Amino acid sequence: MTRIAILETGAPPPALAARHGDYPAMFRELLGEGLEFETFDIQAGQWPDAGAFDAAIITGSAAGVYEGDVWIAELLDWIRLAKGQTKLVGVCFGHQAMAQALGGRVEKSGKGWGVGLHRYQVASAEPWMTPAASAVAIPASHQDQVVEKPGDARVLLRSDFTPFAGLAWGQDAISFQPHPEFTPAFATELTAGRHDRIDPALVARAVDSLKAEDDRGVVGAWIRGFVRATSPQAASS
Repeated sequence: MTRIAILETGAPPPALAARHGDYPAMFRELLGEGLEFETFDIQAGQWPDAGAFDAAIITGSAAGVYEGDVWIAELLDWIRLAKGQTKLVGVCFGHQAMAQALGGRVEKSGKGWGVGLHRYQVASAEPWMTPAASAVAIPASHQDQVVEKPGDARVLLRSDFTPFAGLAWGQDAISFQPHPEFTPAFATELTAGRHDRIDPALVARAVDSLKAEDDRGVVGAWIRGFVRATSPQAASS
């Protein structure tokens, strides 16, 4: 069975977690059955042995990858060491952490908050992107963005708001800025709860956008296909 380490880098607000689950639970629901998951709370110093897993998923977080917390520096080091030992998947903060660790740059965007249902163009069609799509609509919730991609990364998804919304390195590392693991209900509650930090007009537009059909199932199938493909260690054995 495919073994996946989930590096838990943050948590939803407690009231939302009680109703919708934590981030590892969201990924387990998104990716479905037939996979074996183990969660590591990296802020508590729990680190997986990358070679013991077929893939590792790095979750979202309220933190910024440029902040000075010890666990963030340790995560960037872990990503550099783990690359090539297991498949890597980063989402939102995880996407930014992978980019920062592997030669890119992340900063708080002057464009402001990206919230609601965002549509992204597929810039590079990969073998694991089944079913195929030319564009996907996925919930987003971020202020930070990758502003310079690593030189060896190719762009998977892009939009005018987020030019580097999806990245890939070789055949063993991928990352996404939006949140395919967020259900519309969770994304709606999360966004609505930030009316004190985000322009209320933007919050209203974002909440309304989340009523439209999304492509979470498509991107979830992509990630599932990616992690179930031959692992780096198996390919080299």
